[in-house]
Amino acid sequence: MKTIAIIPARGGSKRLPNKNITLLGGIPLIAHSINYAKENHIDKIVVSTDDDLIKEIALQYGAELMDRPKDLATDTSPTIDTLKQVMENVSGNYDYVVVLQPTNPLRPKKLLQEALEHLKKGNSDSLITVTRNEQKFGKIINDKFVPYNYAMGLRSQELEPLYYENGLLYIAKTQLILEGRLLGENHIPFTVNHPYAKVDIDTQEDFDYAEYLFDKGSNSPLERS
Repeated sequence: MKTIAIIPARGGSKRLPNKNITLLGGIPLIAHSINYAKENHIDKIVVSTDDDLIKEIALQYGAELMDRPKDLATDTSPTIDTLKQVMENVSGNYDYVVVLQPTNPLRPKKLLQEALEHLKKGNSDSLITVTRNEQKFGKIINDKFVPYNYAMGLRSQELEPLYYENGLLYIAKTQLILEGRLLGENHIPFTVNHPYAKVDIDTQEDFDYAEYLFDKGSNSPLERS
């Protein structure tokens, strides 16, 4: 089974300028995903970007490059279009595409291998990592708060099981990506209950939280669990 990791990293970032090259633990944000792919013996690692500085960093850390067309590097460009463009132009044949978002720089060390094993056992065509919600949500209707996923007085541990897409990993068969789909008919969720699942960097506050977890993990078993 051959795997290719695609790291989509455009240059523009409005809420956190130069986000993908901001240093976390002394190395650029995007380098964490490149290193993770290398540690997990991915056959090919491709960074798709429109930014010259990101290109330099990607090469420095051992990734290959794919130029990202301007029409695929806007705020509204679907990620799947970028993934498809890479797979239509990359050399080699691969069974699975692993998507590593640079905004999720912290991942449990064994996550990828465990997810791939889970995917193969289920004979599935795609996988998404999710985390169970532990919060009480509601809607504001006619200026009143209306509980959505619970009844007033319900304890948190009794909440209806709802899950959110945490962004840590997406894995799909290559043919799905070429068809313009990230999740197939036979996709499977992989639940991750780990502090890193709450890290998705879009703002300075997100980055500060990631930095806190990184520093904490460097001095404890957290990062390597």
